[in-house]
Amino acid sequence: MNIEILAIGDELLIGQTINTNASWLGQELSKIGARVTRSVVIADDKQRILDALDQCYTETDCIIITGGLGPTKDDITKHTLCEYFETKLEIHQPTLKKIEDYFKSRNRPMLESNVQQAALPVACEILSNNYGTAAGMMFEKNGRYCVSLPGVPYEMKGIVLEELMPRLAQRFQLKAMFHYTILTQGIGESFLAEQIADWEDRIRERGFGLAYLPSPGVVKLRITSYEGKQDEAEIMAFLAELNARLPESVFGYEQDTLPEVVGKQLKKENLSIGTVESLTSGLLAQHITSISGASDYFMGSLLTYSNDLKNRLCGVSVDAILNHGAVSEQVALEMAEKGRLKLGVDVCISTTGIAGPTGGTSEKPVGLVWVGLAFSGKSMARKFQFGDNRERNVQMTVLSALNWLRYELSQR
Repeated sequence: MNIEILAIGDELLIGQTINTNASWLGQELSKIGARVTRSVVIADDKQRILDALDQCYTETDCIIITGGLGPTKDDITKHTLCEYFETKLEIHQPTLKKIEDYFKSRNRPMLESNVQQAALPVACEILSNNYGTAAGMMFEKNGRYCVSLPGVPYEMKGIVLEELMPRLAQRFQLKAMFHYTILTQGIGESFLAEQIADWEDRIRERGFGLAYLPSPGVVKLRITSYEGKQDEAEIMAFLAELNARLPESVFGYEQDTLPEVVGKQLKKENLSIGTVESLTSGLLAQHITSISGASDYFMGSLLTYSNDLKNRLCGVSVDAILNHGAVSEQVALEMAEKGRLKLGVDVCISTTGIAGPTGGTSEKPVGLVWVGLAFSGKSMARKFQFGDNRERNVQMTVLSALNWLRYELSQR
């Protein structure tokens, strides 16, 4: 079953709103064996909608439209669909009752524009909205389907899961695909592909799909079975093999995040942690504390951006700074070691580097980063060399520091 997604809204085209609906739909539809072949964004314009419908309708099994179903005059999707499918609007009494109950439960007045949201095309199947006032609509023409949904994400998701998915499963003989994703950090896509070439060959020989999904600092590997969940055990065996091969790079699966994985390790070992940050300016601490319950293990942070505060607040020696520079192995080590004592924690991690785009030299170029890590009785520092983008350098430092900490904790 092939599906095309048609998102309507000027706010999407000018970048005012990000089209998260399309990515969510792609993920959910793939779970039931449907394949999204194209995703298009167009303006709130009658002729553009009609043209897009003409183009899509002859090439796909189902079109899913999002947006343009609000109560204001610029929401023209419903009227355009009536023209396209040669039907008219009538008040749909069950939908009107739901809208009345919606406003009554919130003690808000109901306007005529809200009443008109219950005016729906006669020649469509109504998809009930239990989270808002704009109902979904499902049309059929020549054995093909067109579904119109509100653009508000939580309303759209509710209609898809509760109303649309069961109907698609009933009308099409779908074989649900099974996806599983493994997450890696600190290894580039090309280098990763080279390292696992033999593993990838066996994946594909078995008939599974493999996709590389890179982003700054992280590469996801998604394995797909086209036969469904029955292949789950075999896929998990492949993933376990990769984890054993690349323990420094593989940090989790599916929706795992590095702060979450590290937090679980710290809680399991009953360890407290703190940070001493220069380059990352508190972002490392922010990531660690983004997890609910982080107060069980995170004690605090020292933000020592200046050399003076590295010395006065953290206790880094003046000699280390003068002889080696703030961005150095020695200073990163002292930041972590002395920060651990100052903060009274079991583990301390430090960051210092040259974020750029200015400040680099031939000896210490932009993107040079040192991360320090101190446990009780053990300390170490690691050098990283990133690029010339300031924001990305900071983000990569946080991810790399967390992943290194995760690996070291796993080796204890």
